[in-house]
Amino acid sequence: MTTDNSPLPLFDVLFDDAFDDLVPSNESETHTSSSDAVASTDQSQRTPTVYLGTGGYSDTDMLGTLYPKGTKKSDFLTEYAKHYGAVEINSTFYAPIGQKAFAGMLRKSDAKVRFAVKLHQDFTHVRSGSAEHALAFIEALKPIIEADCLAPLLLQFPHGFDRTQAHRLYLARLVKWFSDYPLAIEFRHASWHVPQVLDSFRKQGLIWCSVDYPKVQGLPPSRLMLTQSDARSGLRTGYLRMHGNNLQWWDALSASERHDYRYSVEEMQGWAQAIANQRQHFDELYVFFQNSVNAHAYYNIKMLREALTGLGFVVQ
Repeated sequence: MTTDNSPLPLFDVLFDDAFDDLVPSNESETHTSSSDAVASTDQSQRTPTVYLGTGGYSDTDMLGTLYPKGTKKSDFLTEYAKHYGAVEINSTFYAPIGQKAFAGMLRKSDAKVRFAVKLHQDFTHVRSGSAEHALAFIEALKPIIEADCLAPLLLQFPHGFDRTQAHRLYLARLVKWFSDYPLAIEFRHASWHVPQVLDSFRKQGLIWCSVDYPKVQGLPPSRLMLTQSDARSGLRTGYLRMHGNNLQWWDALSASERHDYRYSVEEMQGWAQAIANQRQHFDELYVFFQNSVNAHAYYNIKMLREALTGLGFVVQ
């Protein structure tokens, strides 16, 4: 991880550009440059792997579906690991988690699950994080990192984080602090959803966090975008979060209420096809469903797994 005061390369060419020219909203469109579109021989011969999972694993609404009735909460992750190959840890957004807790997750999952970890709100919402805080966050992840079970770290910025010069500079520092690890970034303000930012992501090897948002005013359009043409690990990684299409998004009083939506079979088949349309541009794709309320995620993952398997993907 870089903590020195050397120049920040990220977005330095964007400070004088315009905020117009939004990217088209076709969710199946391939967003790669002509040079990125030419995969290496090794990459073209790989069968892409899709990792399916949920945002967190502790929702008791999954009892009776993913978790057999009577399963103790302390055993949820053990059961989870029998079905899904990855999980997005969201609790780290609210409070720090230490090495001991991550070691416990590793043990309960028998190191069969990859962990995507959401960065604490101090980094994204409060924006009071520092290089020292970043070091402490990474230090806690050591058991996961050493077991090679770390999926991308997730930066999820709020709707109010627009593309100002001050915010670009802050993001550049933040990216630098976590530069040794795969980093997926979600922007909810439309000003970031422009070709210039996507180009910067490609140059920096960052992962654009694609999201299926409800089709309501104030949220960016849903689309699948892949920005890693090359990666240190040799694997080009994509990241997709499924929020559902609850049109009461802005009126919801809680995250559970906001994600109270179950996709139809047709919707899942549509996303499977959108993923298949871009299969030559990724080696691994993480898809995390946030709608675990009322066990919606359980049924939707089953639908998507079946559709993707039918299209020839390896699904974990």
